[in-house]
Amino acid sequence: MTPRLLDDRGAVAAEFAVALPAVVVVLALGVGLLGTATATVRLQHAVTEAARLLSRGDADALDGLSASGGKASVEHRDGLVCVAATAPVRAVLPLPAVTARACALDGGR
Repeated sequence: MTPRLLDDRGAVAAEFAVALPAVVVVLALGVGLLGTATATVRLQHAVTEAARLLSRGDADALDGLSASGGKASVEHRDGLVCVAATAPVRAVLPLPAVTARACALDGGR
């Protein structure tokens, strides 16, 4: 018979309780990173499309950016139409906004 002090019952539960917060933090950071990457790709696609449409003379090209909560600016110079935009990242963690910029040849001028 073993003495009561050398009993290992409950050790796994205690180790799990200590490790669980670290696992939750790592998972939250992973989800936040994935959300940021997704938002960046979506914003880059929208900015590229807006620059192409603006270069063709479409006045409603920035509607897609403003619908997603992003803010965009347009610049015409040296035969190019450049669109720069920022958009918030929708995630549980407070993450900084993502930015994107794209240019297209100005065919309308």
